[in-house]
Amino acid sequence: MTDQDQQPDLAAKVAQLQIEHRDLDAAIAALAAAGTPDLLQVARLKKRKLRLKDEIKTIQDLMIPDIIA
Repeated sequence: MTDQDQQPDLAAKVAQLQIEHRDLDAAIAALAAAGTPDLLQVARLKKRKLRLKDEIKTIQDLMIPDIIA
């Protein structure tokens, strides 16, 4: 599989991860809005959200071709 063949797969993966990232954001906001939020659960969700952000950035970097100047 060439780089050109992987582009749609990578773009789909990024879109999927971005949706999951937004869902986690909503879940964190809902937990924080609760009367007594579960701080451990909020911390775990935030950590997962950061991992997703890093994974999204890594995949996006793979999608940009290296240009030798």
